[in-house]
Amino acid sequence: MKTWNAESILELSRAFMGARLLLTGAELNVFTHLSAPKTLDEAVAAMGSQKRGTEILLDALSAMGLLEKKDGRYNCPQEIASLLSSDAPNSVRPMILHSASVWDRWSELSDVVRSGKKSGPPAGLFEDEELTAFIYAMHVVGRHLADAVAARAKAEDAKSLLDVGGATGTYAEAFARRYPGLRATVFDRPLVIKMAENRLAASEVRDRIALAAGDFYDDPLPGGHDLVFLSAIIHQNSPEQNTALYQKCFEALEPGGRILVRDHVLSPDRTQPVAGAIFAVNMLVATEGGNCYTFEDIQRTLAEAGFERIALLQEGMMMDGLVEAYKP
Repeated sequence: MKTWNAESILELSRAFMGARLLLTGAELNVFTHLSAPKTLDEAVAAMGSQKRGTEILLDALSAMGLLEKKDGRYNCPQEIASLLSSDAPNSVRPMILHSASVWDRWSELSDVVRSGKKSGPPAGLFEDEELTAFIYAMHVVGRHLADAVAARAKAEDAKSLLDVGGATGTYAEAFARRYPGLRATVFDRPLVIKMAENRLAASEVRDRIALAAGDFYDDPLPGGHDLVFLSAIIHQNSPEQNTALYQKCFEALEPGGRILVRDHVLSPDRTQPVAGAIFAVNMLVATEGGNCYTFEDIQRTLAEAGFERIALLQEGMMMDGLVEAYKP
């Protein structure tokens, strides 16, 4: 149990300031523009920004250690640019841009708690640049978890995987790499499937990954699979929506097939893992009925959809909880 005092509480109340500076730096692409040293005037020209605000922002980012300021020039160190520049192959900037959109929704938290109402589209239904940021953010997160999740799934006997809402195929690719006898189908919205085509084009397992366009809320899922993977989806849904989605997954499976659900799995008192309890707030401000769920919640809705032999494979700390269930 953390011990709080006046100083630590005030420090927490100001924690948003550093985060906001990072978000603005990413939105203005500061870490790309300053991958080579620039004077203030050169930075203003590159960023298309106003001089006073740019100077104050760059000085603050320098004070935080995200930039270096020397001899009147600002520069993003290579180790920072490799993480935050839009040109870097392993950049986390897409996730930072997604966090910037989350910032706007979280600013309404007090009003949402008071009224029970939110504004804006449901989570996951972004458009245009926000959709691109969100989908690539999911790849940034998923690429570090995917192989471990595929290994924990113990899918040696599976022949056909359906990755529902599979985005750019990060997990389908990891399953295909780990299990050479497995073929996978990624099902997602048409714009996302186009993104998957681009990202998977050079993958060594591309010939074993099919891409299918559709909306899992409105459309039936492709059938004939022995494994359905539902990854980081259920938190954006109400329990009723999850039961309906599980029923579609049930229909997509052959008899004896298995569903694997990856998400936060909360403790019975809903306070652990901490990341899950906080992420539930994200769903409060971003969706009409989404939440993070306990194993008992997930077990109940899976059973309502007809699944049996429901088990918790992994509790997880960072949205890597795993629940499996079987179609009779």
